[in-house]
Amino acid sequence: MEYEAIIGLEVHAQLLTGSKIFCGCSAAFGADPNTHTCPICTGMPGSLPVLNRKAVEFAARMALATNCEINPFSLFARKNYFYPDLPKGYQISQYELPLAVNGSVEIPISNGEKKRVGITRIHMEEDAGKLFHDEGKPFSYVDFNRTGVPLLEIVSEPDLRTPQEAADYLRLLRAILQYLEICDGNMEEGSLRCDANVSLRPVGSQTFGTRTEVKNMNSFRHVERALAYEIERQHKVLEEGGTVVQETRLWNPQKGITESMRGKEEAHDYRYFPDPDLVPLAVSSEWVEEIKQGLPELPLQRKDRFAREYRIPEYDAGVITSSKTL
Repeated sequence: MEYEAIIGLEVHAQLLTGSKIFCGCSAAFGADPNTHTCPICTGMPGSLPVLNRKAVEFAARMALATNCEINPFSLFARKNYFYPDLPKGYQISQYELPLAVNGSVEIPISNGEKKRVGITRIHMEEDAGKLFHDEGKPFSYVDFNRTGVPLLEIVSEPDLRTPQEAADYLRLLRAILQYLEICDGNMEEGSLRCDANVSLRPVGSQTFGTRTEVKNMNSFRHVERALAYEIERQHKVLEEGGTVVQETRLWNPQKGITESMRGKEEAHDYRYFPDPDLVPLAVSSEWVEEIKQGLPELPLQRKDRFAREYRIPEYDAGVITSSKTL
Protein backbone atom coordinates (compact mmCIF):
# COMPACT_ATOMS: atom_id res chain seq x y z
CA MET A 1 0.00 0.00 0.00
CA GLU A 2 1.17 3.53 -0.75
CA TYR A 3 1.27 5.95 2.19
CA GLU A 4 1.72 9.68 2.58
CA ALA A 5 3.33 11.41 5.56
CA ILE A 6 1.48 14.04 7.60
CA ILE A 7 3.89 16.36 9.41
CA GLY A 8 3.33 19.24 11.79
CA LEU A 9 6.04 21.18 13.63
CA GLU A 10 6.12 22.76 17.08
CA VAL A 11 8.88 25.38 16.99
CA HIS A 12 10.23 27.01 20.16
CA ALA A 13 12.09 30.30 19.79
CA GLN A 14 13.89 32.06 22.64
CA LEU A 15 13.22 35.78 22.52
CA LEU A 16 16.11 38.28 22.59
CA THR A 17 14.86 40.29 25.53
CA GLY A 18 17.37 41.64 28.02
CA SER A 19 15.59 40.05 30.97
CA LYS A 20 13.45 36.98 31.56
CA ILE A 21 9.73 36.82 30.94
CA PHE A 22 8.51 37.17 34.53
CA CYS A 23 11.49 38.62 36.46
CA GLY A 24 14.45 40.97 36.07
CA CYS A 25 17.16 38.30 35.75
CA SER A 26 19.37 38.49 32.67
CA ALA A 27 18.31 36.27 29.77
CA ALA A 28 21.82 36.27 28.24
CA PHE A 29 23.32 32.95 27.14
CA GLY A 30 26.63 31.59 28.41
CA ALA A 31 26.92 32.82 32.01
CA ASP A 32 28.30 30.65 34.80
CA PRO A 33 25.69 28.09 35.93
CA ASN A 34 22.95 29.33 38.27
CA THR A 35 24.12 32.96 38.32
CA HIS A 36 21.12 34.40 36.43
CA THR A 37 18.50 33.26 38.93
CA CYS A 38 16.25 34.74 41.60
CA PRO A 39 13.35 33.63 43.84
CA ILE A 40 10.84 34.38 41.03
CA CYS A 41 12.32 32.33 38.18
CA THR A 42 13.15 29.46 40.54
CA GLY A 43 9.63 29.50 41.97
CA MET A 44 10.33 30.19 45.63
CA PRO A 45 7.23 30.37 47.88
CA GLY A 46 5.72 33.85 48.02
CA SER A 47 7.43 35.14 44.86
CA LEU A 48 5.20 36.79 42.25
CA PRO A 49 5.80 36.91 38.47
CA VAL A 50 5.35 40.14 36.47
CA LEU A 51 5.03 39.96 32.67
CA ASN A 52 7.80 41.44 30.47
CA ARG A 53 6.21 43.95 28.05
CA LYS A 54 9.05 43.60 25.53
CA ALA A 55 8.41 39.84 25.31
CA VAL A 56 4.79 40.55 24.39
CA GLU A 57 5.89 43.05 21.75
CA PHE A 58 8.32 40.54 20.21
CA ALA A 59 5.63 37.85 20.19
CA ALA A 60 3.21 40.24 18.47
CA ARG A 61 5.84 41.00 15.81
CA MET A 62 6.12 37.31 14.94
CA ALA A 63 2.34 36.90 14.95
CA LEU A 64 1.92 39.78 12.49
CA ALA A 65 4.79 38.56 10.29
CA THR A 66 3.08 35.17 9.98
CA ASN A 67 -0.38 36.59 9.23
CA CYS A 68 -1.87 35.56 12.58
CA GLU A 69 -4.85 37.13 14.31
CA ILE A 70 -3.75 38.64 17.63
CA ASN A 71 -6.30 38.02 20.34
CA PRO A 72 -7.18 41.16 22.29
CA PHE A 73 -7.46 39.01 25.41
CA SER A 74 -5.28 36.04 26.39
CA LEU A 75 -4.47 34.07 29.54
CA PHE A 76 -1.44 32.48 31.11
CA ALA A 77 -1.86 28.98 32.52
CA ARG A 78 0.14 26.58 34.64
CA LYS A 79 1.26 23.47 32.77
CA ASN A 80 1.92 20.94 35.52
CA TYR A 81 4.59 18.27 35.21
CA PHE A 82 7.66 17.16 37.12
CA TYR A 83 11.16 17.24 35.71
CA PRO A 84 14.41 18.11 37.52
CA ASP A 85 15.03 21.18 35.33
CA LEU A 86 11.64 22.67 36.23
CA PRO A 87 12.04 24.06 39.75
CA LYS A 88 8.42 25.15 40.24
CA GLY A 89 6.92 21.81 39.20
CA TYR A 90 4.93 23.66 36.52
CA GLN A 91 5.63 25.82 33.48
CA ILE A 92 3.84 29.11 32.92
CA SER A 93 2.46 28.90 29.38
CA GLN A 94 -0.72 29.72 27.46
CA TYR A 95 -3.37 27.13 26.69
CA GLU A 96 -7.03 27.85 25.95
CA LEU A 97 -6.54 31.53 25.11
CA PRO A 98 -3.18 32.00 23.32
CA LEU A 99 -1.78 35.31 22.09
CA ALA A 100 -2.33 34.60 18.37
CA VAL A 101 -4.13 32.13 16.09
CA ASN A 102 -4.96 31.30 12.46
CA GLY A 103 -1.81 32.35 10.66
CA SER A 104 0.07 31.07 7.63
CA VAL A 105 3.30 31.35 5.66
CA GLU A 106 4.27 30.26 2.17
CA ILE A 107 7.33 28.13 1.49
CA PRO A 108 8.92 27.88 -1.97
CA ILE A 109 8.59 24.48 -3.63
CA SER A 110 9.51 23.17 -7.09
CA ASN A 111 8.95 25.09 -10.34
CA GLY A 112 8.80 28.46 -8.58
CA GLU A 113 5.54 27.59 -6.86
CA LYS A 114 4.77 28.21 -3.19
CA LYS A 115 2.95 26.08 -0.64
CA ARG A 116 0.81 27.51 2.12
CA VAL A 117 1.51 26.17 5.61
CA GLY A 118 -1.07 27.03 8.23
CA ILE A 119 -0.11 28.17 11.73
CA THR A 120 -2.58 27.02 14.36
CA ARG A 121 -1.35 29.24 17.17
CA ILE A 122 1.53 31.22 18.60
CA HIS A 123 1.72 31.37 22.36
CA MET A 124 4.15 32.64 24.99
CA GLU A 125 5.74 30.62 27.77
CA GLU A 126 8.81 30.38 29.96
CA ASP A 127 11.75 28.11 29.21
CA ALA A 128 12.91 25.36 31.57
CA GLY A 129 16.44 24.85 32.92
CA LYS A 130 19.05 22.58 31.40
CA LEU A 131 20.43 19.25 32.62
CA PHE A 132 24.01 18.13 32.07
CA HIS A 133 24.65 14.40 32.35
CA ASP A 134 27.98 13.07 33.56
CA GLU A 135 28.55 9.66 32.01
CA GLY A 136 31.19 8.82 34.59
CA LYS A 137 29.11 9.64 37.67
CA PRO A 138 25.67 8.48 38.86
CA PHE A 139 24.12 11.96 38.85
CA SER A 140 23.38 14.96 36.65
CA TYR A 141 23.99 18.70 37.01
CA VAL A 142 21.28 21.33 36.54
CA ASP A 143 21.68 24.93 35.40
CA PHE A 144 18.67 27.17 36.07
CA ASN A 145 19.98 30.17 34.09
CA ARG A 146 17.65 29.30 31.20
CA THR A 147 14.64 28.96 33.52
CA GLY A 148 12.25 31.80 32.75
CA VAL A 149 13.81 32.91 29.46
CA PRO A 150 10.87 33.94 27.24
CA LEU A 151 9.83 31.45 24.58
CA LEU A 152 7.48 31.57 21.63
CA GLU A 153 5.86 28.30 20.62
CA ILE A 154 4.78 28.32 16.97
CA VAL A 155 2.47 25.40 16.18
CA SER A 156 1.84 24.55 12.53
CA GLU A 157 -1.12 22.82 10.96
CA PRO A 158 -0.38 19.26 9.69
CA ASP A 159 0.23 20.66 6.20
CA LEU A 160 3.77 19.39 5.57
CA ARG A 161 4.26 16.20 3.59
CA THR A 162 8.00 15.61 3.24
CA PRO A 163 11.13 16.07 5.38
CA GLN A 164 12.34 18.62 2.83
CA GLU A 165 9.20 20.72 3.25
CA ALA A 166 9.56 20.57 7.03
CA ALA A 167 13.18 21.78 6.85
CA ASP A 168 12.26 24.56 4.39
CA TYR A 169 9.42 25.71 6.67
CA LEU A 170 11.79 25.76 9.65
CA ARG A 171 14.39 27.70 7.63
CA LEU A 172 11.76 30.29 6.73
CA LEU A 173 10.63 30.69 10.35
CA ARG A 174 14.24 31.16 11.45
CA ALA A 175 14.81 33.79 8.75
CA ILE A 176 11.66 35.67 9.80
CA LEU A 177 12.70 35.59 13.47
CA GLN A 178 16.15 36.91 12.54
CA TYR A 179 14.78 39.63 10.24
CA LEU A 180 12.51 40.76 13.08
CA GLU A 181 15.56 40.72 15.42
CA ILE A 182 13.62 38.86 18.11
CA CYS A 183 15.58 35.53 18.11
CA ASP A 184 19.12 34.70 17.01
CA GLY A 185 17.99 31.33 15.61
CA ASN A 186 20.98 29.43 17.00
CA MET A 187 19.87 25.80 17.04
CA GLU A 188 23.13 24.49 18.53
CA GLU A 189 22.74 26.74 21.60
CA GLY A 190 19.05 25.83 21.85
CA SER A 191 17.58 29.26 21.14
CA LEU A 192 15.61 27.67 18.28
CA ARG A 193 14.24 24.17 18.88
CA CYS A 194 11.85 21.98 16.96
CA ASP A 195 9.59 19.03 17.79
CA ALA A 196 7.84 17.21 14.95
CA ASN A 197 4.58 15.26 14.92
CA VAL A 198 4.50 12.70 12.12
CA SER A 199 2.01 10.05 11.02
CA LEU A 200 1.25 8.02 7.89
CA ARG A 201 -2.03 7.41 6.11
CA PRO A 202 -2.97 5.63 2.88
CA VAL A 203 -2.81 7.92 -0.13
CA GLY A 204 -6.29 9.28 -0.78
CA SER A 205 -7.48 8.81 2.80
CA GLN A 206 -8.68 11.85 4.78
CA THR A 207 -8.26 10.16 8.18
CA PHE A 208 -5.08 10.85 10.12
CA GLY A 209 -2.99 7.94 11.32
CA THR A 210 -1.48 7.53 14.79
CA ARG A 211 1.23 10.12 15.26
CA THR A 212 4.55 10.08 17.05
CA GLU A 213 6.43 13.10 18.34
CA VAL A 214 10.14 13.38 17.53
CA LYS A 215 12.42 15.51 19.74
CA ASN A 216 16.12 16.37 20.03
CA MET A 217 16.68 17.79 16.54
CA ASN A 218 19.13 20.70 16.68
CA SER A 219 19.88 21.30 12.99
CA PHE A 220 18.00 21.38 9.70
CA ARG A 221 19.88 18.27 8.61
CA HIS A 222 18.82 16.44 11.76
CA VAL A 223 15.19 17.44 11.14
CA GLU A 224 15.30 15.96 7.64
CA ARG A 225 17.14 12.80 8.69
CA ALA A 226 14.95 12.17 11.75
CA LEU A 227 11.72 12.60 9.81
CA ALA A 228 12.95 10.42 6.94
CA TYR A 229 13.86 7.67 9.40
CA GLU A 230 10.58 7.92 11.31
CA ILE A 231 8.52 7.82 8.10
CA GLU A 232 10.41 4.71 6.97
CA ARG A 233 10.02 3.10 10.42
CA GLN A 234 6.26 3.70 10.54
CA HIS A 235 5.89 2.46 6.95
CA LYS A 236 7.63 -0.79 7.87
CA VAL A 237 5.42 -1.26 10.96
CA LEU A 238 2.24 -0.78 8.90
CA GLU A 239 3.40 -2.99 6.02
CA GLU A 240 4.11 -5.80 8.49
CA GLY A 241 0.56 -5.53 9.86
CA GLY A 242 1.61 -3.82 13.09
CA THR A 243 0.19 -0.74 14.82
CA VAL A 244 2.03 2.54 15.29
CA VAL A 245 2.13 3.48 18.97
CA GLN A 246 1.47 7.08 19.97
CA GLU A 247 4.63 8.09 21.80
CA THR A 248 7.45 10.60 22.09
CA ARG A 249 10.70 9.52 20.44
CA LEU A 250 14.20 10.99 20.57
CA TRP A 251 16.43 11.41 17.54
CA ASN A 252 19.81 9.77 18.06
CA PRO A 253 22.13 11.44 15.53
CA GLN A 254 25.04 9.09 16.30
CA LYS A 255 23.01 5.99 15.43
CA GLY A 256 20.81 7.71 12.84
CA ILE A 257 17.60 6.37 14.43
CA THR A 258 14.70 7.52 16.60
CA GLU A 259 14.34 5.84 20.00
CA SER A 260 11.29 5.56 22.25
CA MET A 261 11.33 8.01 25.16
CA ARG A 262 7.85 7.89 26.74
CA GLY A 263 4.15 7.64 25.96
CA LYS A 264 2.85 10.79 24.29
CA GLU A 265 1.17 13.15 26.74
CA GLU A 266 -2.13 14.82 25.94
CA ALA A 267 -3.23 18.25 27.18
CA HIS A 268 -5.28 16.77 30.04
CA ASP A 269 -2.18 15.02 31.37
CA TYR A 270 -0.71 18.43 32.25
CA ARG A 271 -3.73 19.59 34.31
CA TYR A 272 -3.71 23.11 32.89
CA PHE A 273 -5.39 25.83 34.92
CA PRO A 274 -5.19 29.65 34.80
CA ASP A 275 -2.19 31.03 36.67
CA PRO A 276 -3.60 32.76 39.76
CA ASP A 277 -0.63 35.15 40.04
CA LEU A 278 -0.89 36.70 36.55
CA VAL A 279 -3.63 39.02 35.38
CA PRO A 280 -5.14 38.44 31.91
CA LEU A 281 -3.16 39.95 29.04
CA ALA A 282 -4.98 42.67 27.09
CA VAL A 283 -3.41 43.87 23.82
CA SER A 284 -4.99 47.01 22.36
CA SER A 285 -5.61 47.40 18.63
CA GLU A 286 -3.66 50.68 18.75
CA TRP A 287 -0.56 48.93 20.09
CA VAL A 288 -0.90 46.16 17.48
CA GLU A 289 -1.07 48.77 14.71
CA GLU A 290 2.00 50.53 16.13
CA ILE A 291 3.95 47.25 16.12
CA LYS A 292 2.74 46.47 12.59
CA GLN A 293 4.01 49.80 11.27
CA GLY A 294 7.46 49.01 12.65
CA LEU A 295 7.87 45.64 10.91
CA PRO A 296 10.83 45.34 8.52
CA GLU A 297 10.72 43.93 5.00
CA LEU A 298 10.56 40.15 5.46
CA PRO A 299 12.79 37.58 3.68
CA LEU A 300 10.41 36.34 0.99
CA GLN A 301 9.28 39.89 0.16
CA ARG A 302 12.91 41.04 -0.05
CA LYS A 303 13.80 38.03 -2.21
CA ASP A 304 10.99 38.86 -4.66
CA ARG A 305 12.00 42.54 -4.73
CA PHE A 306 15.68 41.76 -5.35
CA ALA A 307 14.79 39.41 -8.21
CA ARG A 308 12.50 42.04 -9.72
CA GLU A 309 14.55 45.21 -9.18
CA TYR A 310 18.02 43.82 -9.84
CA ARG A 311 16.92 41.30 -12.49
CA ILE A 312 18.78 38.40 -10.88
CA PRO A 313 17.68 34.75 -10.81
CA GLU A 314 15.29 33.80 -8.02
CA TYR A 315 17.82 31.29 -6.69
CA ASP A 316 20.48 33.98 -6.33
CA ALA A 317 18.00 36.33 -4.67
CA GLY A 318 17.09 33.54 -2.26
CA VAL A 319 20.73 32.94 -1.30
CA ILE A 320 21.38 36.66 -0.75
CA THR A 321 18.30 37.15 1.43
CA SER A 322 18.47 33.85 3.31
CA SER A 323 19.99 35.61 6.33
CA LYS A 324 19.61 39.21 7.40
CA THR A 325 23.36 39.55 7.98
CA LEU A 326 24.15 38.50 4.40
